[in-house]
Amino acid sequence: MTETAPSSSSVRELTETELGAWRGFLQVHAQLVKQLDAELEASHGVPLSSYEVLLFLANSPDGRMRMSELAERVLLSRSGLTRLIDRLERDGLVERSACSSDKRGWFAEITVNGRERFKDARGSHLDSVRDGFVRHFSETELEQLTRLWERLLRRDEPAPSC
Repeated sequence: MTETAPSSSSVRELTETELGAWRGFLQVHAQLVKQLDAELEASHGVPLSSYEVLLFLANSPDGRMRMSELAERVLLSRSGLTRLIDRLERDGLVERSACSSDKRGWFAEITVNGRERFKDARGSHLDSVRDGFVRHFSETELEQLTRLWERLLRRDEPAPSC
């Protein structure tokens, strides 16, 4: 049996406002990620994905996390994270260690050099986030954005009726 495309009358197109909001979100995200990545790489030799891994490790207890948990947090596949950790390990920023309670599990742990690189990059990264995103909104708008993102992340609140 072949599947046919739905007729145009059964497809509910996005309104101009819905499409503008969606495309704007995608474009702004892509633009900011590209900008932040380039700035971190140029100033500190650390791509954004590596900075994000160092951020999570630096803020975790004992500076280490299970690889599976880290992959979920940085939104990478396990194989993608493994390749990234390989590079960070070669650069001396991260070390891997086996989990004693689970022979299949591994930890990624930030090194002293990793903490230094993260600390060096943090200030300029935060300045770039402020310049590229935060400064375009009032405090009230930022609070509203925070609530809206939380709603999407939780997905438990009903959509507003008005």
